[in-house]
Amino acid sequence: MHSLYNHVAGQNVERIAALSDGIFAVAMTLLVLDLRVPAAEAIHSEHDLRRALIVLSPRLVIFLMSIMTNGIFWVGQQTQLNYFARSDRNLAWIHIGFLCAVSLTPFTTALLAGFIHYRTALLVYWGNILLLGLMLYWSWSYATRAHLLADDLPLEIHPAVVRRIVIAQSLYAAGAALCFINTYYAIAAIVLIQINYAIAPRFCWGLFSRKTSKES
Repeated sequence: MHSLYNHVAGQNVERIAALSDGIFAVAMTLLVLDLRVPAAEAIHSEHDLRRALIVLSPRLVIFLMSIMTNGIFWVGQQTQLNYFARSDRNLAWIHIGFLCAVSLTPFTTALLAGFIHYRTALLVYWGNILLLGLMLYWSWSYATRAHLLADDLPLEIHPAVVRRIVIAQSLYAAGAALCFINTYYAIAAIVLIQINYAIAPRFCWGLFSRKTSKES
């Protein structure tokens, strides 16, 4: 009975997608809670308000960076789910692990925003990104081995997905390493990497870069 249950459990890909959308929505909403309006008793003039907003600006940058982080990984997960013909219990739990990493982003974001000058905070944030990437890589690798992908999957899709994850994580690691020089350098590098993957310029490593070049 135990093996039969494991065989039939977690087969609905749409339920994984629905749970993922909810977790991402909550995580991205919680990010804004770290942006607090300046205390009214401390503001007595336009100058005071502008100065308070300038002080708040690093937190705003980290907030926007984390919005892009979650957005990029939401797109990455949805891309994978689009090519899953079916699921199983193991794949479902892999994605629950991925969503656990998503749920950590408000914490790692608040940690980095509160201790932006500390390498440890930046490395914890990068560790969150690394965990997200590893879970997506594990998901795709497992689905490939377990024959859960669509039967009509184009041959170029599998290497494209793997290449995107590996290149992105390599760039994130290189960017995070800059924290040993200055944490602001690392943050700037991560933001630039995220902008690249968010806008997907044709001259960079897009997921379907080869396919696009053939069609154009």
